[in-house]
Amino acid sequence: MTQQYETPLSSRYASKYMLELFSADTRYRTWRKLWVALAKAEMELGLPVTQAQVDELAAHIDDIDYECVRQREKEVRHDVMAHVYAYGKSAPGAAGIIHLGATSCYVTDNADLIIYRDGLRYLRGALLGVMKSLCEFAEKYKDLPTLGYTHYQPAQPVTVGKRASLWLQDFAADLEEIDFVIDHLRFLGCRGTTGTEASFMDLFEGDEAKIDEMNRRIAGTFGFEECFAVSGQTYPRKADSRILNALSAIAQSCYRMANDIRLLQHDRQIDEPFEENQIGSSAMAYKRNPMRCERVCSLARYLMADAANAPMTASVQWMERTLDDSANRRISIPEAFLCADAILKLIRNIAGGLRVNEKVIDKTLREYMPFIATENLMMEAVKRGGNRQQLHEIIRRCSMAATERMKQGESCDLLARLAAEKEFGMTEEEMRAVLEPSKYTGRCGAQVSALVEKIRPLLEGAAENTETIDL
Repeated sequence: MTQQYETPLSSRYASKYMLELFSADTRYRTWRKLWVALAKAEMELGLPVTQAQVDELAAHIDDIDYECVRQREKEVRHDVMAHVYAYGKSAPGAAGIIHLGATSCYVTDNADLIIYRDGLRYLRGALLGVMKSLCEFAEKYKDLPTLGYTHYQPAQPVTVGKRASLWLQDFAADLEEIDFVIDHLRFLGCRGTTGTEASFMDLFEGDEAKIDEMNRRIAGTFGFEECFAVSGQTYPRKADSRILNALSAIAQSCYRMANDIRLLQHDRQIDEPFEENQIGSSAMAYKRNPMRCERVCSLARYLMADAANAPMTASVQWMERTLDDSANRRISIPEAFLCADAILKLIRNIAGGLRVNEKVIDKTLREYMPFIATENLMMEAVKRGGNRQQLHEIIRRCSMAATERMKQGESCDLLARLAAEKEFGMTEEEMRAVLEPSKYTGRCGAQVSALVEKIRPLLEGAAENTETIDL
């Protein structure tokens, strides 16, 4: 039998939890839970629904006859009505009150909101795991000097922990954004075909308080405190933009961190985790490619591009409803969640297993320290009676010559050149005493400690997601 295409997000990258959350079975069981909640609220508020009917519906949430659904949908070309039909077959005593007063978006949109909310909570746990690993890494290496880079050119020294704190701060911003989206996510409720609740005005004989109470009860059943104040047939698609923007933000942070590590691994300063029997290349057996970081960057690019779907969809929702959102959302939003899930699992693994090659870092830094320390050397030479302007010119001339020598593959001889200048007034040994790297890292250690102290309370007692996936 010929195999069919399967998205790599499900076959290779995403976690079991996220795959189950966005599965058809979870979605359709959630539809049935919504129908039970609607029937229960209608019964409690006086509509002709009995407790026996509610109980019968509740007893048949999980036994979905998918073959019955498939056959019925083939006939009626409507997925929700096919499920209503199949549910009625399973619960015949309640068949007549299923979906009473509702339109399709009652189950489709509310189910989406429930699934997205749960997905965001799960990703929040994964994000906390990344932040925890980075806090530990940054604290451990907060005082280890390393060469800084601006424009990817050697610059003022920083520390390994301080550089990790830049990544950590980005993730802290992502956590704020995820929390904002979760806290401000609203429920659609049961609002009718154009959001007017006209069907319920009829069912409840104009009692608006009962309509509001029905929606509050249904929302509360699924852990939502509020419904959207107004809606068309669907919930506002701006909510999808908020969600995908938050996932895109996570992708941006992961890409930045992974890309930095790729550059540093090229210089042998830091390595991502590498298994004992891992093969780096089918031809070049010596290779240790930064495969995980490369995968993070690859998936992150996809997610950042995917996030553009939601604002485009939100911008073209005509009046109360148009269906050109449906097919796009079926693909773009689940895949965004699966992709964010995979990226966070990878970056957590990387953050928890980074190898810091301290001798390489020290060697690289000391090679450039004579250039970095030139201002300090000049100040010391002035203290010894030198002329600042004359010393500046000596440093400029000797630096250019030393740089040219390095470009020819030779070692840096800047200190020897400066020591040979009588006007500089310092020996090479005296200059080396000024070159201690820790004197040039400023407040790096204190900055790391301050950031970690600020973030650590967010991690204590939090529901950290520790599920692993194949890497």
